[in-house]
Amino acid sequence: MTFEISQAARHALATWLDHQRALKEASEHTVTAYRTDVVDFIAFLTSHHAEPQGLAPLARVTTSDMRGWLAHLRGQGISSRSVARKLSAVKTFYRWLAEREGFEPTAVLTIRAPKFQKKLPRPLSEDAARAMIDTVELQTQDSWQGARDAAVTTLLYGCGLRISEALGLTGRDLPLTDSLRIMGKGRKERLVPVLPIARRAVDTYLSLCPYPMTPDEALFRGARGGALNPRHITKVTERARMQLGLPSTATPHAMRHSFATHLLQAGGDLRAIQELLGHASLSTTQAYTGVDQVHLMKIYDACHPKAG
Repeated sequence: MTFEISQAARHALATWLDHQRALKEASEHTVTAYRTDVVDFIAFLTSHHAEPQGLAPLARVTTSDMRGWLAHLRGQGISSRSVARKLSAVKTFYRWLAEREGFEPTAVLTIRAPKFQKKLPRPLSEDAARAMIDTVELQTQDSWQGARDAAVTTLLYGCGLRISEALGLTGRDLPLTDSLRIMGKGRKERLVPVLPIARRAVDTYLSLCPYPMTPDEALFRGARGGALNPRHITKVTERARMQLGLPSTATPHAMRHSFATHLLQAGGDLRAIQELLGHASLSTTQAYTGVDQVHLMKIYDACHPKAG
């Protein structure tokens, strides 16, 4: 769809996105999604009102406009989860724009997102997690690449790293010691312990890797020597879980879920696990580990100084 947007509105959108990067420390992935969602919303308004969208028309958006947009999205077959995400992006933009331009954004902010069932992560069993690491190693013909894939997967499960964090490691992080300093989401830094098995897996990979390791190069290399693409880990994990007869939820990210859940089952403190995962909210960790309210109350009763 082609549509017109005024220079002032275009500038406002660009400024808001810069604000998200600089002050909110949003990732480029988030910024790109925000841009797409807000531009699509403006495109709908342009078609809906048959006029170019500048700052003044954007400030005049009504509840009827918002309902029309949501109906338009549902008519395109967009899931409730995706509609909620798009609405969240538009609301975030409007909060900022209304404060900047001095108008009342009630029509936008009072629209409720559609309800949807949140998908809770499903951790693997301890045996399945170990089998996944062993089987991932067998998915490539070159032994150095198999050792690489096993090392990456071991870091996901053994350290609770996100795949982006594992693949973001460089030669500067070597040699691995008992702990690893990770820069996670929102530029939040945390220290994670590195188990001996994880260090051995990385050492095995390094002993076989045909490419020299320098401080600024990616630790995990692709077949041609460049940084390893995360899609590769996703693919070998998918092949491994099919061979093992594991469900589709057995993804690279599930190894991180499993790390957290198995720590908790072994008696780990939920707050400490939150720190290890780099979660800003304890409720996120609770969802990650599938902790029910009864388990939380047991932890409370056992640990709170005023309990009992």
